[in-house]
Amino acid sequence: MSDRSNIRLVVLGVLIISLISTLLARLFYLQIVVGDEYAAQAASNSTREVVTPAVRGLILDQRGRPMVANRTSLVVSVDRSILAREEDDGAAILGRLAQTLEVTPESLAERLLPCGSEGAPPLPVCWDGSPYQPVPVAKDVPTQTALKIMERRSEFAGVTAQLEAVREYPSPYDSNLAHVLGYVGPVTQEQLDAQGESQDPARLRARDLVGRNGLEAQYDSELRGIPGITTLAVDQVGRVTGTVSESDPVAGNYVVTNIDAHLQAVVETALEDAVLRSREAGEIADSGAAIVLDVTNGAVLAMASYPTYDPRLWVGGISNSDYEKLLADKALSSNVIQGTFPPGSTYKVVTTVAAAREGYDLYGTYDCPGDYTVGSQRFRNFESSAYGPITLERALEVSCNTVFYRMADEMWLKSGGLYAPDGAPDPIADAADSFALGRRTGVDLPNEASGLVSGREEKLAVWEQRRETWCADAKDGFADLRRENPRLAEYYTALAKENCLDGFRWRNGDAINASIGQGDTSITPLQLAMAYAAIANDGTVYQPQVAKAIVTSGGEVVRQFDPVVRGEVQAPEGTFEFLRASLSGVTFDGTGKIPFEGFPLDDIPIASKTGSAQVFGDKSTTAWYASFAPADNPRYAVIIMVTQGGTGSVTVGPSVRTIYEALFGVVDGVIDPAQSVLVGGEPSSTLPVVRPDGIPIVPESDTPSPDPAATP
Repeated sequence: MSDRSNIRLVVLGVLIISLISTLLARLFYLQIVVGDEYAAQAASNSTREVVTPAVRGLILDQRGRPMVANRTSLVVSVDRSILAREEDDGAAILGRLAQTLEVTPESLAERLLPCGSEGAPPLPVCWDGSPYQPVPVAKDVPTQTALKIMERRSEFAGVTAQLEAVREYPSPYDSNLAHVLGYVGPVTQEQLDAQGESQDPARLRARDLVGRNGLEAQYDSELRGIPGITTLAVDQVGRVTGTVSESDPVAGNYVVTNIDAHLQAVVETALEDAVLRSREAGEIADSGAAIVLDVTNGAVLAMASYPTYDPRLWVGGISNSDYEKLLADKALSSNVIQGTFPPGSTYKVVTTVAAAREGYDLYGTYDCPGDYTVGSQRFRNFESSAYGPITLERALEVSCNTVFYRMADEMWLKSGGLYAPDGAPDPIADAADSFALGRRTGVDLPNEASGLVSGREEKLAVWEQRRETWCADAKDGFADLRRENPRLAEYYTALAKENCLDGFRWRNGDAINASIGQGDTSITPLQLAMAYAAIANDGTVYQPQVAKAIVTSGGEVVRQFDPVVRGEVQAPEGTFEFLRASLSGVTFDGTGKIPFEGFPLDDIPIASKTGSAQVFGDKSTTAWYASFAPADNPRYAVIIMVTQGGTGSVTVGPSVRTIYEALFGVVDGVIDPAQSVLVGGEPSSTLPVVRPDGIPIVPESDTPSPDPAATP
């Protein structure tokens, strides 16, 4: 045999060995390295899951009254993937369906468009769920209509009608609670993708509904439950050959809240009355907020925002017209936790704490002139006239601005004035920080705003952020505005030049405005409520808590929420005692007196502070009435705010009184604890009882339990 033949045999042998080695390596990889993965994929190819949705948990008030429940509804859904196979992309099917449902084909088509696609309407009208999920297009469909659709399947390819559990809002005592409860909507593709390859039985699936706002979103994982999964074995043509595994659905847990539905209804009505009262007085009164807290632990007993809406609008998907109306009315966001507003004179309690820290005598005498001049600027009293020499207590009672102007100016000078070094003290801002103002409270509701406290650090941060814009405006001179209003353009240009060069400087005018809750200070009503609660309880700043506990649908306690302390306000001894006495004087013989005339203040002293905050661009002031009671043994804090509502005492104060009358059972000036809206005259200290069948037991003296035939 020639050498060439030998070489060929060697090459062939090497080639054969290489091929065998490659095959063996590949076999090892497939069977050992990724064998389990491929086995799982093969199993999934021969199995199918049938999902039985879990019943979503209820949301209860502190007495067990359902505020969110479930009911069954006939829901019509459309599978877009099936419509896409039709020659006309399903236009004829949608036309027949629209006629059957007595709606327009265009409205159906809008609901099927994925959000963000060309021509799609905004959320929540467009479809924001999984592209593989049938889209619900109609709810509460009459039985005859549903039967017509299901009997004529050939004419309604891709259309289904089936019973589904949908959210129901029992509205005990006609309470609304839209911004607190939130709503549910279809799971998004982003939420599904975020789960990765999770095989957790509780994972989200394409047809799931999830919480989109309020408590529904905050406690979605608790409320959602675990669906039942039946895994079926199928052959190559999809025929079922057996059952591989089966699990029953686990109903979602219940969220028990600190909210009292009866009190909530009173607060909602009182807030609306304050708005209407302001309008009757000639004010614009375009929005408002109200909140009631337990000052001993931070529990939120009631929370209302105006304007509001009917939460039932979201059930089964909101219509385009309803959504546009909510946007136009600015009703979607909660003014209690998402709106930020200048607090006006209610902020003087913060300045008082700052003054006490700086050594001012709380029981000293201070001059109250009609105005206070700094350079060429004159700062006037707003809610009061000149009173001459008065005590600090009286300055709070009559809301004398000039007393606090002078204190702020003196503290500013003491801290270094205009050229204070980095890190110089800022007494008022520091006091506000100790009350946790200008920071999120940590309330268990989504999308809370942080607000802003005016001070040295805040002004420097704003300057660094906006310097380039200010300098550009100064250079441009507001050319567009100058053609229409030269004087206003000149004024804005001068401001822009000043801000560009040294807008970071904390001036005495800034400190003076900050002392009465003006300037850049803008906080949420909830933050102010927590600050007044801290004054009431000797300085403890709690985290507000809406939820009280999580219990199973069978009544077992999963978790109780204990009070959370965020911080302690440090102040000289006697400061809070002084404030409680002074704020009581506001109601007895100060700016808060008028609305409480005839109220039994000797038995239930009310500590209060009014406020009328000016907002640039608004035609009227934001009206505040901040309070807590009883002043000598505080239990409740009540805050109401109305934007462009005028003065706090006249327009808002009567509504605060209404709430206290409901809390303490005051009727025609006489105290009758049996008339309190709170069962037993105080917040419930125990959890409501839930029967093993999921029905919460409401006291016989209260609203009836839901119909046992209804879906719990």
